[in-house]
Amino acid sequence: MAHRIGGRKLSRKQGPRLALYKNLTVSVLRYERIQTTEAKAKEIRGRVERMITLAKRGDLAARRAVIAEFPNEPLVVTKLFDEIAPKYADRNSGFTRIVHLGQRLGDAAPIVQIELV
Repeated sequence: MAHRIGGRKLSRKQGPRLALYKNLTVSVLRYERIQTTEAKAKEIRGRVERMITLAKRGDLAARRAVIAEFPNEPLVVTKLFDEIAPKYADRNSGFTRIVHLGQRLGDAAPIVQIELV
């Protein structure tokens, strides 16, 4: 029985799936909005919100936790702590918004835009 195991598999094995989540999270934090499928956007929404919440704490442990998550992205870490986190200082949650854009022509997958509010 697989109780309390959530999340989407997205037709990928664990390694490529986690790499996809990490890359999409970095892209949202770098560009502040990206277009992707609805399932991928819903899956990374929580990861983006968790990173912003960590950055809002602003202490050394939070910075090290974010660096551990994105070791090869020092510019994204700097932007997260210096620009994004102060912008959401008064907000407890709800840092992202998902806007439906329609369907992809090839396979009719629902396309959305995930953006920072």
